[in-house]
Amino acid sequence: MFDALTDRLSGVFDRLSGRGVLGEKDIDEALREVRIALLEADVALPVVREFIAKAKERATGEAVLRSVRPADQVVKITYDGLVEMLGGEEPEPLKLALNPPTVILMAGLQGSGKTTATGKIALRLRRDERKKVLVASLDTRRPAAMEQLAILAGQAEVDSLPIVAGQAAPDIARRAMSAARLQGYDVLILDTAGRTTLDEGMMAEAAEIARIATPTETLLVADSLTGQDAVRTARAFHERLPLTGLVLTRADGDGRGGAALSMRAVTGLPIKFLGVSEKIDGLDVFDARRVAGRILGQGDIVSLVEKAAQEFDQAQAEAMARKMAKGQFDLEMMAAQLDQMQKMGGMEGVMGLLPGVQKVKAQMAEANVSDKMLLRQRAIINSMTRKERRKPDLLQASRKRRIAAGAGVDVAEVNRLLKQHRQMADAMKMMTRNGGAGFARMAQAMGLGGGMNPLKALGGGGKPDPAALEAAAKELQGKIPGLGGPGGPAMPKLPGLGGGLPPGVNPFKK
Repeated sequence: MFDALTDRLSGVFDRLSGRGVLGEKDIDEALREVRIALLEADVALPVVREFIAKAKERATGEAVLRSVRPADQVVKITYDGLVEMLGGEEPEPLKLALNPPTVILMAGLQGSGKTTATGKIALRLRRDERKKVLVASLDTRRPAAMEQLAILAGQAEVDSLPIVAGQAAPDIARRAMSAARLQGYDVLILDTAGRTTLDEGMMAEAAEIARIATPTETLLVADSLTGQDAVRTARAFHERLPLTGLVLTRADGDGRGGAALSMRAVTGLPIKFLGVSEKIDGLDVFDARRVAGRILGQGDIVSLVEKAAQEFDQAQAEAMARKMAKGQFDLEMMAAQLDQMQKMGGMEGVMGLLPGVQKVKAQMAEANVSDKMLLRQRAIINSMTRKERRKPDLLQASRKRRIAAGAGVDVAEVNRLLKQHRQMADAMKMMTRNGGAGFARMAQAMGLGGGMNPLKALGGGGKPDPAALEAAAKELQGKIPGLGGPGGPAMPKLPGLGGGLPPGVNPFKK
């Protein structure tokens, strides 16, 4: 999401960074480029005008004149403007009623992803908030809508209201409310029916359900790919329903992001969630600061660590750490890293959260770095026997030909994988020298020693030590899987992505 906008703004700021002092003409030129970039991203014109007016007022103030690097100040002003446009410093969580059950009403047009979003929110409430959740489908028109929600409820491991054929939507709402109260549910999520276009019948039914259920949260689900149509839909729904927030679906397929940038400013409603994939766990809490950072190419390390924590396997990580402590790094460990990368969204998902990666996209494309490459590497390892994975030195020409045939690749690709593995194994041996000083330094830099919460070290009260990070990175000289080939950009490994210590584990501690 926001790729086109990020590329355009990066070009603007790169041109500014070469100038020592910025005059009023430079600022006007920069803001004109920013305005064009926002309009090309399909942001609503009134929102763009307000954004540019505020940015110009800040940019011509005294703070810029005193700045050592005025170009950095323009970037900061743009960042502050984006955060304000997107909804402010703090994300707005779901409001839960003091007296359960909390009722959440899902509204939106047909095809916007209401039912899938219902399942995703139910999973998040059960998993993260430890709530007992009941979901109920009120969509009596779309074929198999109720069955679809029941399947999603099973995937999210929450309960769904039993289906009674022929019952009207208001009656289903009353039955769901009664079941939620009698059976002690913390949260009830009602999935309403939609239409392909706005019409009076749909609005009247939604309003009646809202009157019956008196929801604590009424969320409008909108498809971000529809651009300004999503904004118009939100405005129309808000006139008839007491909406409390927005959920934007298919954000992973929207390269412009105009709907997200316009929604808050036009409707005044907070964006609470972004749907980032079709998977049941593909839902992110919307945080204006993180989104603004991604738009400006600054990455989102906190989200990266959160994803790593969600997929973290303590037992597997401890076993891997013990092997690493002895300087061991076989192809089974490399396969585990590739699997971890895939669970976290693949190469593109992880790279999108790293700062500065936007500028090496061309290099990555030239080096054929993609999720398909990771899948091919995993297929190559799967084509090996367990003995070959544990002892790569056994792989002579005949074995390589067999493995290449089994994975459907050329022998040259098998050789590239083995070369990459050797580089990573050599780096691991280097890290274990001198009693594991390299590992210890990396753990200290990332705040992972002594069981410290890595999220706290990154964003919740403390920052990583830059000097320690730099020293550890120089000693590691490792590469994230797939970026180790000729011409590929070298990057230090992050814990859980390339062999760093898992949280709270220090095998060198006496």
